[in-house]
Amino acid sequence: MKLSRKIALSAVAVGVLGALGNAVAAPVYEIINLDTQEYDFVGEGHGTLVNTRNGYAQAINNKDQLVGIALGRKVLKPEDVENDIIDSADGISSSVRIVNTTDKPIEGNNFAFSSSDNTPDNKDWVPVFESFNGNKAPGTPDVTNSIDSQLFAINENGIQVGSITGAQKTLPFTGDRNDNNKDQDFWFYRDYEARGVVKNGDVEIPLVPPYHTYTDKDNKKAEVGGLSMATAISDNNLVVGYASTDIADSSTGNLDNCLKSDAKEPVQVCIQDLQFANRPLPSYQIRAHAWQLKDDNTVTSIDLPLGLTPDDNSKAIYASQAIGVNNDGVIVGRSDVYRNGDKKVQRYDAAYWKKDTDGKYQYHHVPNVNDKDDRSSIAYAINNAGILVGSYSAFIEGRVRSKFFYYNTQEAGDKVVVPNDFKNSLSSLTSVPRSINNKNQVVGSIETDFSNTQVRPRAGFLFEMDSNDDKKFHNLNDLLTCQSKGYEPEGDTWKRHQVDVVDGSGKELKYSTNIQVVEANSINDDGTIVGTALITKPRYQIDKDGKPVVDPDSKKPLFELNADGQPVTALIPRMVVLKPAGSGAQACNFSDVPGEKPYVRKGAGMLFWVFALPLAFLRRRKMK
Repeated sequence: MKLSRKIALSAVAVGVLGALGNAVAAPVYEIINLDTQEYDFVGEGHGTLVNTRNGYAQAINNKDQLVGIALGRKVLKPEDVENDIIDSADGISSSVRIVNTTDKPIEGNNFAFSSSDNTPDNKDWVPVFESFNGNKAPGTPDVTNSIDSQLFAINENGIQVGSITGAQKTLPFTGDRNDNNKDQDFWFYRDYEARGVVKNGDVEIPLVPPYHTYTDKDNKKAEVGGLSMATAISDNNLVVGYASTDIADSSTGNLDNCLKSDAKEPVQVCIQDLQFANRPLPSYQIRAHAWQLKDDNTVTSIDLPLGLTPDDNSKAIYASQAIGVNNDGVIVGRSDVYRNGDKKVQRYDAAYWKKDTDGKYQYHHVPNVNDKDDRSSIAYAINNAGILVGSYSAFIEGRVRSKFFYYNTQEAGDKVVVPNDFKNSLSSLTSVPRSINNKNQVVGSIETDFSNTQVRPRAGFLFEMDSNDDKKFHNLNDLLTCQSKGYEPEGDTWKRHQVDVVDGSGKELKYSTNIQVVEANSINDDGTIVGTALITKPRYQIDKDGKPVVDPDSKKPLFELNADGQPVTALIPRMVVLKPAGSGAQACNFSDVPGEKPYVRKGAGMLFWVFALPLAFLRRRKMK
């Protein structure tokens, strides 16, 4: 298929869009959940859970209920403290990933949360901890959490889906003693490292993958846990994601060693060591999967076909993932495939699965922009009109970039459309869509800098298919009111809101508020958008265990200081909720950033509106 380098839909899609009514100008947005910056290190729930550092909103339904992920305080490695490594994204010096081993208690660092509007206790949009497998809220006294949990979607019925790890278990230590483990009493392990989960009220429904037990040639068995992930759910309670269906041949040798009678560790511990390695094992055959949730909170498992048929003697690993679903049960994602049936051209391409006349799901390949040049593609979401959104990867101006596209699944053989972005042309800026609502508005993230020598900054975007305005593609930061960008009135103009904070020693820090929307992950039919913003916050000292360093007298946390003994700030990720501001609202046309061209809005404000495996990580990403 040839690329359609224009903002034009097929005849079917035009008819769908035309039924929506006359197009209107881009809406003005206001951030409604970051109403204060003057809270302390512990936090008051503005954009993340109390006692966590980073918050990310993942999805919102049409009842203004959202789900997200909070990143806890990560343990520091001593060598990183000594080298004074700075993680500017997390905002705290020397913040690194927790390193779990079977020799020490396992520490979870990801926490699922929910949030909503119109709460009975007037804490609208304050994140609420969601417990899984009995884990406790971060910061619970005398509790070390061992479970990682994450939520990716919520439907109109308030049913949440995501993934969790098993809880920590122990076995008496029976290994060889040395100076490092002379006082060790236990080994530590979990039954699984990634398992899909559905939460309906207080009921947790685990999505056990088809393959989770290894059997060697002597018929010895070992529980390896398998892998599953729930990524989306329709309003008809159809859950989609992916799951392990078999083990890769390359992993069998390692597991055979764990099952040997002379193994130095118990089988469970040996397997956990493989899973905690820098390159975790075992490796699985991964397939897109669906589960129909029934009224009694049980699920019916549904296999989704792979985009190719492996040879009978093939030992290769093949994968597919389901990532989005609409209310008609059309599922989107990606799959290994032989492009145009050529076995010499195997790619990981965008796909959708749709029921045939017999009610059985069939695989469909999403056309490529360019069969020869595209490296891979992926579909993230689909609306009830059958329009899916995704991105493809290709060399653009000499470097690998990803570009947003959309495709109409209701017109067989239709072309994918790659919209122009900020410069009204196909640029080299990487753009990734995450969500499309039933008014054909798309949100995602896009790079904002053309530099080839550094990591490019990103911004959330809004794309409106049915807009008659020449500008259909918007940087969300250009649609915000001035207050939502961190300004406050000063006579006839604006100024940055100033924050004055004092730490436990009495040291004062003054800084200017700054808010940048860096990703938009979901948009509902009213036009409410949720995602991630970077906000300016003080950087505090933390000890080797990831806990705040406090003043012994005041018991309050201490600022981190630079070489001159002055407090420093950083941009910290926070969950963000953007609402259309309504009639009469004005997008901010003021900027105090040198060289930044203000956005001038056209028209009135009256619009309502995964991945490496696993797709969504155990999330420890850095926002740039």
